[in-house]
Formats: sequence, C-alpha cells, structure tokens
Amino acid sequence: MSRSFGVIRQLGYVVPDIASAITHWTERLEVGPFFYIERQPVADFTYRGAPSAPEFSVALAQAGHVQVELIQQHNDAPSAFREFTDAGGQGLQHIAYWTDAFDALTGRAAALGYAELQRGRSGSGGPDERFAYFTAGGHAGTVVEISEVAGRKAALFEAVAAAAAAWDGTGPVRDMTALVTR
Repeated sequence: MSRSFGVIRQLGYVVPDIASAITHWTERLEVGPFFYIERQPVADFTYRGAPSAPEFSVALAQAGHVQVELIQQHNDAPSAFREFTDAGGQGLQHIAYWTDAFDALTGRAAALGYAELQRGRSGSGGPDERFAYFTAGGHAGTVVEISEVAGRKAALFEAVAAAAAAWDGTGPVRDMTALVTR
C-alpha cells in the first residue's frame, strides 16, 4: 500500500496488439474474462494541459484484488500512451489508485511534486468518471493514475470483478459497450 495514494487497484499495460495481449492473458495466465471496447469513450481529454483526441481500445479483467487494463492507441494524437510507445515502451505503463475523493487525491499528487500528464472523463463521461495521470519521472511503468470510481464506472468495475470471480474459462472476451455507455 502506498502511504501517499492507498491501495494499487489497477495495472495498466499499453500494448501494440490488444487482441494478442488478451489471448496471452486469458490462455497463458488464465486471467479473465476481459471486457473489451473498440473505441473507449473519453470526454474533456487533455494531455500536458492541451486538448487532444486519442482513439484507443481498452480491455479490463480482474486478477484477484487487482484490475488489469490493456490499452492500444490507434491514432497519433498526443497522450501518455503515445508518449510511452514513442519512447520504445510497451507493457506496464501505469498503476492506478481508485478514489471517491478525486480532488483531494489529485491535489495530494500535485503537492508531492507529481506533474500531470493527462486527464479527462471516461465511459459515459459522467461528472464522477474523472481520471488523471501523473508522473514524478523515474522508472518506466510507474505513471500514477488517480481514477474516480463512482456511478457507472463503479458499476463497470464491480461487474468486471464479479465476472472474474465466477469465470470458468468460457467467453474470454466480452463486450464492454453496454456497461460503459448505458
């Protein structure tokens, strides 16, 4: 547990081929099922303070108490994901902390000297679906995401965890669309 941010709730992997990554996780590591969306809806997205419009696919699964997120960006729009791949990275890009006190926790990150990389609202774009990514420099894979988890996003994350708890290996890829946009 981080004394600064709490429990790590998600590991975020940026991958060049999300279908292959899902196959690896479900078949080799037996983690699943993955909830997949071809184009993750994002609202009010900014990267390093400037508006941007990245297009990316996302797949979510649960492994015990940790959520696994796979991300593949499809365009060249500026984002922390594009920055990571442009620097030759692939694999673990961020760790995420979930909160219902978003303003307080993002304020804490700023007070600790973390620089904001990107922010926006995910899923249905609701006011309680904010996220922000921060970096303090250093080791790759340790970008910190603060993710507000309430409303529809909380329901999505609960559905992912429940599906994993009951997963028997069938239906390794499921459609996330209805869970995100309803």
